[in-house]
Amino acid sequence: MAILSTPLQYIKSVPPVTRYFTAATLASSTLYLWIRWTTGPTPVAYLTLVPGTSLFFPWTFATSALVEISVIELIVSLLVIPASLAYFERLWGTVETLKFVIVCVTGPNIIGCAFNWIEFAVTRNAELFLYGMEYHGQMALFISLLVSFTQVIPEHQVQILGFIKARVKRLPMAYLTFSTIMTLLGFQSPYILIQFGWFVSWIYLRFYKRSVSDSLGGVVSYGDRSETFALTSWFPPFLHTPLSVLGNTAYKLATRFHLIPTSVPYDIESGGYSQVPGGARAEAERRRHLTSDWPTPPVVRQLRAEYLKLSLQGPHRPRLHQHKMKENLALWRWT
Repeated sequence: MAILSTPLQYIKSVPPVTRYFTAATLASSTLYLWIRWTTGPTPVAYLTLVPGTSLFFPWTFATSALVEISVIELIVSLLVIPASLAYFERLWGTVETLKFVIVCVTGPNIIGCAFNWIEFAVTRNAELFLYGMEYHGQMALFISLLVSFTQVIPEHQVQILGFIKARVKRLPMAYLTFSTIMTLLGFQSPYILIQFGWFVSWIYLRFYKRSVSDSLGGVVSYGDRSETFALTSWFPPFLHTPLSVLGNTAYKLATRFHLIPTSVPYDIESGGYSQVPGGARAEAERRRHLTSDWPTPPVVRQLRAEYLKLSLQGPHRPRLHQHKMKENLALWRWT
């Protein structure tokens, strides 16, 4: 009994989303391999995502990620995904981790299926693009986790295969490059999902992921608007200008049509309604900077308290009063 208690205790210590996701992966992949072994090498359309039959089996947009079609792929997924997923579940919580998994699995599958239908519309080759490819596995989720690690610990150095050293922030683009090469060589399924997974996970973490800051009294923020996590940070400098123009245009359109959630607190110092880069962490740093460097006569303390109070009032704050208060604080700071 003492011998069996250790693995049981370990399983119970694993966070719930990670535990059930791993169990579902093992069960679904085993079922798929058993079906293929008994019936032959034909696509199992109700387990994996086949673009031509996806409308008849819509659940495969999500459940296809639970299926690895070879023993090697299953072993790699079981070695990498659960440990990474458990790390973020302890960091984000169960609900946010579940939302992250659903978005980063279904999003790339939907885009990949639509891409195949576009290829069919251009080439009229249904045998290849509609029924000859089956999307499966956790490659999209894997690169999504790499993007998450880049957001949390970008400068952390890891060893790959015991002798290759690389910083975490370099891993997503290396994996993306591998995906591009495999896709150009003709292995579109499932490697193109890596590219879609990178884009979907970045958008979700950049603009939509919800976080609550305990240090700021439970202030809710969405996404990470820091410069170190901007779209241009993933690409070489010569691409920064066109990407900035494209990204700013898309952001303005998305904001105009209310496609991006509003995050608080607002970046008052910019004079507008843009969100604070970096979410709650950046807001905490900004407020510490406001309170640490300024002189503290009674009048300044009163102005500063009122200024910080206005900073949490959102888009309905009195902007004229806010700008006047900024001028008063700046005057006290430099006199």
